[in-house]
Amino acid sequence: MAWSTDYNPPTDPLEILHEDHEIVVVNKPSGLLSVPGRGEHLADCLITRVQAVFPQALLVHRLDRDTSGVMIFALSPHAQRNLSMQFEKRSTRKTYVARVWGRLEPKTGTVDLPLIVDWPNRPRQMVDHENGKPAITDWRVLKYGDNETRVRLMPRTGRSHQLRVHMLALGHPILGDPLYAEGAAQDFPRLMLHSEELRIKHPESGKGMAFRAKVPF
Repeated sequence: MAWSTDYNPPTDPLEILHEDHEIVVVNKPSGLLSVPGRGEHLADCLITRVQAVFPQALLVHRLDRDTSGVMIFALSPHAQRNLSMQFEKRSTRKTYVARVWGRLEPKTGTVDLPLIVDWPNRPRQMVDHENGKPAITDWRVLKYGDNETRVRLMPRTGRSHQLRVHMLALGHPILGDPLYAEGAAQDFPRLMLHSEELRIKHPESGKGMAFRAKVPF
């Protein structure tokens, strides 16, 4: 499958949004893996690039290869434990912006559809009411375009490909999605999904912090 073999990661310089002695927050470019894939050709990834500058950086969460935006790394084992727990307990707040196919209505809503890996077609995920894990996404339309909708997505859970499959389930796949969009909806230079904001509590002070990365599309 071409999706897994054609890997030409962007060469954008590392864009650091915030750094202190416990965390570093960066703006991940679209097309770059968060962590290494299997095989030498998939070795270049965001954590490797971050560790070139911050050798002690540790993984906390991931973004899909084709998704851009805010991603946080821990700079100590304590920070990694603390942040991982915040993600696990869903006390972090994540906001994404997407461009989806067609006219998404109504202007606000919630998708509550459980997800599971589609084994014969992995890495695809699918809705499965019997065996899937709970997955909930709130949405709010930002504006309508020419047979497309710009929408803000607020996932309450963090399942793999959650936003992509939930939008597909509504009949509005995210534009440029190599896995879930078809035809004209796939004919875009990148996946139109961006992690715009991440809210966490600082692992040392407990103070609420918000990190934002400008939407590039």
